[in-house]
Amino acid sequence: MIRRQPPGLRILLVLLPVLCGSCSQAGELLGEPTKGLAQLQHIQVSFNHRDDARYRSPLNGRWRNGDNLEQQLIEAIDQAQVECLVAIQELSLPAIANALVRAHQRGVRVQVVLENNYSKAWSQQHEAGLTPHERKRLQRLKRLADRNGDGVLSAEERLQGDAIAILARGAVPQIDDTEDGSKGSGLMHHKFVVIDRNQVVTGSANFTSSGLHGDADAPRTRGNVNHLITVKSPELASLFSQEFERMWGDGPGGQQNSRFGRAKDAPTIEQVDVGEARIKVLFAPHPKRNSEHGLALIGQELNKAQRSIDMALFVFSAQDLTDALRQRVNEGVKVRLLADPGFASRPFSEVLDLLGMAMPDRFCKLEAGNNPFQDPLQTIGTPHLARGDKLHHKFAVIDNKTVITGSFNWSPSAAHTNDETLLVIHSPKLADHFTREMNRMWRGAELGITAHMRRKLERQRAKCGSGSTRE
Repeated sequence: MIRRQPPGLRILLVLLPVLCGSCSQAGELLGEPTKGLAQLQHIQVSFNHRDDARYRSPLNGRWRNGDNLEQQLIEAIDQAQVECLVAIQELSLPAIANALVRAHQRGVRVQVVLENNYSKAWSQQHEAGLTPHERKRLQRLKRLADRNGDGVLSAEERLQGDAIAILARGAVPQIDDTEDGSKGSGLMHHKFVVIDRNQVVTGSANFTSSGLHGDADAPRTRGNVNHLITVKSPELASLFSQEFERMWGDGPGGQQNSRFGRAKDAPTIEQVDVGEARIKVLFAPHPKRNSEHGLALIGQELNKAQRSIDMALFVFSAQDLTDALRQRVNEGVKVRLLADPGFASRPFSEVLDLLGMAMPDRFCKLEAGNNPFQDPLQTIGTPHLARGDKLHHKFAVIDNKTVITGSFNWSPSAAHTNDETLLVIHSPKLADHFTREMNRMWRGAELGITAHMRRKLERQRAKCGSGSTRE
């Protein structure tokens, strides 16, 4: 039985390992990665950092490890004969925009849904009035468009380097999540393409240079760590098409009958069989009162684990899932988690709970219901990444036979606010690919309480003492 400790005592307990200099250690690979894994007949998965594939980076022409996710997207779009539906939070790669224009010009019905924060042509923006984040993004896109690297954007470079402007010039119909008459939903966070109502491409990746290849002004970057899954299935494509149509409504203008976020009547869990794989599909968001929301589905799958749970997560801020992991650990299930280094030490990060830590926020408050492990897990860490890259996966592998994936971060916002995709795929063969990706990242990972976490905790303790629980 695990008893809850008062927040102040938990902070004091955490300080004991803080005083030592060896709380963090390098990850050890649990089994060598398998080379040449066979793909399923109707399902293929690709990873942009995998170490047994190579492609030439479009940023510098040099060979690098990984699958070329951009090229795979372009090839899928080029195959479209009747219809190409795209729902993507951010699209800034001109080559993908050009592929969509080509499809539109050959008579394919092309429709694009974007997140409103990323639906404006950058070549028409000015830095004055932009937020620091928007200004940084604008500068990054300008550098990407500067193909000759002379620091000056020519009219041609602006013309050819702005993906959203390319779509507009090509008359490709597009909307964002303000089309329903609102100021926008939580986030239109989907990342999927539906081709001819027969094929779906989805996963964790935005269609950006940072998301797939790296940043033009940072040669060490290799892009956020991402994956895409391609599934050939009319049944699955139909479900994704229905989700797209809920958002699209009658398209640009018209009756404003598009539906996003909480205004969207999102369906409950659907299930389809694709060859030897069984896929559960859930499109978010759902009200908290709906017992079939995304976090509940993830919790149900975690509770089925008998031997092992591997997780690679960009965001993990759902206390209920931490409690589910605690129960599985108590039953002897082996748990491994790799989290994005930039997120892991945030006060609302459940990574801290697994490490036995409680971190007050900038207001000296502890998260309501916070419940750090009394016996911290030793298999929790962050991968080694180039500065500027992020671990952007949102996947888990359960008992080496079930994969949880999609655009869905493990957070209340994903479940109850954002437009999201959540897939649970039962397939040992597919699970092998994700386990190989987990093992690849595990090599060189830093486990336990990192030096950065220790310094941050010391600063917060000096400022806040024990902190107080948020009401």
